[in-house]
Amino acid sequence: MTPSIVAIGTAVPATRLTQDEIREVFAAQPGVDRLTKRLIHAAFDASAIETRHTVLSDLAPGGRSDPEALEVRRDGLLLSPSTARRNDEFRRLAPALFADAARRALADAALEPDAVTHLVTVSCTGLYAPGPDVGLVRELGLDPGVERYHLGFVGCAAAMPALRAAHRIATARPGAVVLVVCTELCSLHLRASSDPQQIVAASVFADGASAAIVTSDDRFAGGTRLEFGEFATALTADGDEEMAWVIGDEGFEMTLSAEVPRIVGREVRGAAAAIQDCEVWAVHPGGRSVLDRVAAGLDLSEEQMTPSRRILREYGNMSSATILFILREILHDASAGETSVGALAFGPGLTVETARLSRRAPATA
Repeated sequence: MTPSIVAIGTAVPATRLTQDEIREVFAAQPGVDRLTKRLIHAAFDASAIETRHTVLSDLAPGGRSDPEALEVRRDGLLLSPSTARRNDEFRRLAPALFADAARRALADAALEPDAVTHLVTVSCTGLYAPGPDVGLVRELGLDPGVERYHLGFVGCAAAMPALRAAHRIATARPGAVVLVVCTELCSLHLRASSDPQQIVAASVFADGASAAIVTSDDRFAGGTRLEFGEFATALTADGDEEMAWVIGDEGFEMTLSAEVPRIVGREVRGAAAAIQDCEVWAVHPGGRSVLDRVAAGLDLSEEQMTPSRRILREYGNMSSATILFILREILHDASAGETSVGALAFGPGLTVETARLSRRAPATA
């Protein structure tokens, strides 16, 4: 069997915020002048996001429900925990989401943990060692000899090279079962700011986890799957300063300038040349304007953009985890039939990652 995604699992934290709720938290901060308040309202209202999930329970109306949680708001005031404290919270909370998404993917594939031969973990919102790969081996009961790889600090596009690595492994090792798990806790790095770039970042990023089972094992040949075709990576001529992710003293700092959608719009046709004839699309929703520019640049219909826009609306931008949320919708869409799928994601640099997949489905009587 050609290496394929045969199962996808997703997980989100329990705290769910409406976009209006989190907008008002930022707009109500002391010292926010009239111009900054207008910028906050404009960014949040134009995001095309309705709800997002977060591990920060005290951002929700009614305050904290987890006494161990990182305190980020007191008496309505957004606090500024240190990077170390934020990273401690990632280390405390991320493992459960890694494991939840992985278990869901294994259940979707009807596989026991000891079937996994290779593990690829992904995150750019926290750093520690022994890392999430070791944690998953212990938590899920994977074979201690499973081959492990971690893709760290690569940004929103990281799920794509992780899937590419899984594809390479499954090609070289027929019968291998590769578990890919992405977990991002973007909200740990929220901060009050009058900087337009920080405001835009605060308006779109959210928390979530996703996992995929990639294999060439023939036992899955008769089931619904996303069969891999070619992958491609493109690095735009500019964009190093437009989308960046660095470690600061008060959390990781995102640069997301207004130039990003324009660069995407200008470069996407060339970067996605090999997959422009695909019928169904999974586009990483870096934001509403990014999706708009992709749709215009590739002449995609609103129907083709529907899965990406729906995930943005219901979950926001969960960085690397997001593309698998979209692919899961396509994998489980019984109305899709057998069709070509174009997957597209963006990361710092500005990097454009693409993949062609084919949705294979069992014949119906």
